[in-house]
Amino acid sequence: MIKNIYKTLPDTIAAIDLGSNSFHMLIAKHEGDNLIIIDQLKESVRLGAGLDNNNQISDEAAARALECLGRFGQRIKHIPANGIRVVGTNTLRRAGNASEFLKSAEALLGHRIEIVSGVEEARLIYLGVSHHVVEENGRRMVIDIGGGSTEITLGDRFEPIYIQSFEMGSVVISHRVFEGGRISKKRIRLAQLAAEVELEPYIEHYKKLNWVDVIGASGTIKSVANVVSSMGWCTSGISAESLDKIINELKRVEHVDELSLKGLKPERQPVFAGGVMVLKAIFNVFDIKHMHVSEGALREGVLYDLIGREYHEDTRSKTIQSWAKRYNVDETHAEAVKNTALELFSQVAEDWTIADNECQQQLTWAANCHEIGLNISHSQFHKHGEYIIRNADLLGFSRDDQKILSVLVRTQRGSFSDELFKSLNVSWQENAKKIAILLRISVLLNRSRHYDDLVTPRITIQQNQIRLIFPAEFLEQHPLTSADLEKEQSTLKQAGIALEILTS
Repeated sequence: MIKNIYKTLPDTIAAIDLGSNSFHMLIAKHEGDNLIIIDQLKESVRLGAGLDNNNQISDEAAARALECLGRFGQRIKHIPANGIRVVGTNTLRRAGNASEFLKSAEALLGHRIEIVSGVEEARLIYLGVSHHVVEENGRRMVIDIGGGSTEITLGDRFEPIYIQSFEMGSVVISHRVFEGGRISKKRIRLAQLAAEVELEPYIEHYKKLNWVDVIGASGTIKSVANVVSSMGWCTSGISAESLDKIINELKRVEHVDELSLKGLKPERQPVFAGGVMVLKAIFNVFDIKHMHVSEGALREGVLYDLIGREYHEDTRSKTIQSWAKRYNVDETHAEAVKNTALELFSQVAEDWTIADNECQQQLTWAANCHEIGLNISHSQFHKHGEYIIRNADLLGFSRDDQKILSVLVRTQRGSFSDELFKSLNVSWQENAKKIAILLRISVLLNRSRHYDDLVTPRITIQQNQIRLIFPAEFLEQHPLTSADLEKEQSTLKQAGIALEILTS
């Protein structure tokens, strides 16, 4: 079996959070599960405010963001790549021209940017908050109001139980309801109603699960907490009464520029009203009397998740196991396909330049869930599997990782088209094709589901030529496998790959 080839996590690690309102960078040293923060940077780039009606990032907003990332790139250039994670959230999920921005951004950072789903963002936030609160028995509700979305997670200790991400945030509501910075009592009512409408389908489900504590995190909530503390309205966290006092102050002005609240930073002022009304809606529908405020949030969660991938169970592997179980995947068969695939991988990883942990992990995950589509229909099950994986909320996975996995599941059988691989990030196209070939061969060799006489061939590669070398007489004793291999030769030939079948 192939050894674990993961590079040891460096002592210094970094997380960058590309939010809709601000970009944050956190650099820390880690000792086991403990983080020692050594540097923090934050810049208000207002990327979400730069989205036009067609969800295109404006040139001006992109320029602000890229200037910031140039500075961030300089700070992290001496940290090994496997010690850095960069995540993009709501605005980059929505932007139609995100791919163009990401090319420039990744060049400046010298690192890949992961676009995470709203649910994955919520999970990471919950993880970051959970490491910053005193351990208590009982469930907690964790709330994060970002610029473009709001994440609400209910969990117990470090385990999330119920997660939702809502398309509302301080920037979104401010631009939609308080456009141009104008404030009125009518706009305040409309903003609260708009947020409550978003929450309505999920209110009862949250209430049935119950919670002991409510904890808020990130920009809007920290800003509100700073105001109510500075104004002397609440000594710790945010109370319902102190939040109402802020709203009374909003009702006294006609424009955000007229707000005069101690503790409110100038860069937060343009989107403050929208964030406050989202928070008020949450307090109202869940009947919250008091909210604690956590220093930990998304970027801390990203770092703890990075540590967890090396020292504990990788959330992504746990997710694949859960989904395979949900869709009744044959575990014995999946394990056999995985073992064959990894044995082949170990023989060619160095020569094929795929000897890294990411390639090995993607192959493992694909083997474990390659038959997930059978739960829908045997006909075209590889296509059903692709659809499930591409569109599901897979905790721990970035959008790019999910897309790679979905293509691997799709190409396990049938045609082998370059077009599917061209849909992936350029840096992954060739490696994904190589991994897909190993998976195809492994699925083919295990097709009979008789594992006692299974033989893994020796495999060699040279450019676009692959040789499989079986023991003498094996192919004669397994005519169906031989026929399947001949068919595979023809399929791969159409993709410009020569598959040679030999016996020793």
